[in-house]
Amino acid sequence: MTRVSFYILNGNKEHDRQVFACRLAEKAYKQGNQVYIHTENADHAEQLNQMLWSFRADSFVPHQVNNDEPNEHCPILIGHDSKPPRLMDLLINLTVEQPLFFSQFERLAELLDDNESVKTAGRQRYQFYKQRGYELDSHHISI
Repeated sequence: MTRVSFYILNGNKEHDRQVFACRLAEKAYKQGNQVYIHTENADHAEQLNQMLWSFRADSFVPHQVNNDEPNEHCPILIGHDSKPPRLMDLLINLTVEQPLFFSQFERLAELLDDNESVKTAGRQRYQFYKQRGYELDSHHISI
């Protein structure tokens, strides 16, 4: 069963959530995991694509936007309107709803901040997972 972790960041800047998603993806990649980052739309996916190249000067995180091109070997995919093309280890959710395909992952990371709409949607997702018996944990992160 999928283990769900909520990361609650102080502050309310979308940029901080994106940087934290990059850091989390990098850590998972270094541990040998395959990661799917789920974003709101194509623009958000492209922002994250660019950020993964530049969020830290000494970092290299191989990734690509999930599209029609073959991507069997890329360890980190970024998408917005479909599930990943293969089984992967970690789903990082940057949307306000739980992705319909979340249960195919070993782990799910839900990233929240102090933005009221993000928090409210996060509380609803927390209740959704809790009512269905998923293992939940939460971490407060200072940025």
